[in-house]
Order: sequence, then C-alpha cells, then structure tokens
Amino acid sequence: MLDQKLLTILACPLCKGELQYDQVAKELICLPDALAYPVRDDVPVMLSNEARELTLEECEKYR
Repeated sequence: MLDQKLLTILACPLCKGELQYDQVAKELICLPDALAYPVRDDVPVMLSNEARELTLEECEKYR
C-alpha cells in the first residue's frame, strides 16, 4: 500500500493533474489523460512509456 502523504504529492507527469490510486489493480489513474501508471513493489512507476491506456469503461468506473 502506498503512503497517503506520497499520494497527495504525486501528479501525472504529462498533465500535472491529480491521480487516483486503485489498490486492487495497483495503478495510479490519470483520468484527463486516460492513463494508468503501474505501482510495483509499492513504488510508483511514473514513466509515460510504462503507463497503459484506459478503456472508456475504465474511465467511467473511476469517475
């Protein structure tokens, strides 16, 4: 689990927007860019080439 303080200071590297943490998928979600950044061994991987694109259904789920 990610530290709550860390979650409050993390931002999307592309749009600098707020991220949501999905504990089940272990991903940080950026809705404006429709990207999911992986969290590996409790370390966020904030590289755009490591992020995956969210489907429309996933975007609706996180709204």
